[in-house]
Amino acid sequence: MNVVVCVKQIPDPANPGQLAPDTHTLVRDDKLVIDDADAYGVELGLQLADAAGGEVTVVSMAPHEETSGLRSALAMGAARAILVSDALLAGSDALSTAKVLAAAIRRAEPDLVIAATESTDGYTGTLPVQLAELLGFPSVSFVKRLAATDGALRADRQTESGYDEVQVTLPAVVTVTAGAVEPRYPSFKGIMAAKRKEIEQINLADLDIDPATVGFAGSRQEVLSVVAAPPRQAGEIVVDEGDAHERITAFLEQLKVI
Repeated sequence: MNVVVCVKQIPDPANPGQLAPDTHTLVRDDKLVIDDADAYGVELGLQLADAAGGEVTVVSMAPHEETSGLRSALAMGAARAILVSDALLAGSDALSTAKVLAAAIRRAEPDLVIAATESTDGYTGTLPVQLAELLGFPSVSFVKRLAATDGALRADRQTESGYDEVQVTLPAVVTVTAGAVEPRYPSFKGIMAAKRKEIEQINLADLDIDPATVGFAGSRQEVLSVVAAPPRQAGEIVVDEGDAHERITAFLEQLKVI
């Protein structure tokens, strides 16, 4: 099974993010790291490839030919990586990004494409389904358990009240929830091996994509302003008059925690 995992490389969450004053977009000039949300996808892809036979290819779109996050995925065990890097991609919206990633993913001829439900620096949650539509693959979102059998996938899709049991034919696109698996830590051997693994670096011309359809030129959305979030309101104080447990239970039910 050839598995492709979409890996987003993001600014280190340990450092405060900076926004460009003219475009209000996230500055990505420093070293980028693998998005924690994508580590679950890499781990699940490795487990499926080990069980069914095959390999994992990680695909990313990032500026400045940045490969640090991809090296982390390769150190975990991915076989190779594809990086799309082009200055003309700056400012791409989710759909433009999906078009670029779809073109890159086709080069790997995958049986399965895995992505996070959403990135931790964008939170649109729309790219994976756009990717599936562009590739012409069926998709299953919010997967918390996945198994491959006879050219099909059996998945447990997380819902507010439990989970759905879903079966889908391959090739397919799935999004993985945090906690679906426990990502492995790269070993020293894996880190050293990652330095020798192939990272194919390509640009828009290699993918035959018109620059006018991506980047700021092709974006269908624009950030007009950014304002500070309002301060949190004071919480409700519950005075126990014998019914506190009922009020707490009702509150948790409203949040669908219970």
